Amino acid sequence: MTDDHVRVGLICVQNAGRSQMAAAFAEAERASRGLEEQIAITTGGTDPADEVHPVVVEALEEVGFDASDREPRAVTTADLAACDVVATMGCSTLEIDADVDVRDWALPDPHGQPLADVREIRETIRERVTDLFDELESTVAKRQQ
Repeated sequence: MTDDHVRVGLICVQNAGRSQMAAAFAEAERASRGLEEQIAITTGGTDPADEVHPVVVEALEEVGFDASDREPRAVTTADLAACDVVATMGCSTLEIDADVDVRDWALPDPHGQPLADVREIRETIRERVTDLFDELESTVAKRQQ
């Protein structure tokens, strides 16, 4: 990481569905834009599940991501306070007092949903992550000037 890095947090309660999909797309966006050294990605949940929801693993597999080895993890207020931007998925219970740009994407929970519905959620997440990375890429460029 350079001193000019931008930190982004992708958060939900269980870190087993929406935030895992967002992290997969964010990692791909970061790599495709050559921003591995400029953008750090944090994902986690306030009450992590034991595993990524199987329907989420299946939905991500359909678009070329292997999420079978991903594990939900806990995230703390300190983790999020270190971020520049935090996107919650419509379910975060963390309060962030720091100077962080917090966005609530208000997405439906894929847990227990049929695959067709999870596909729709996945595509919405893909679009939001792409839009976010358009902004982040601009932020990185400004910081490097």
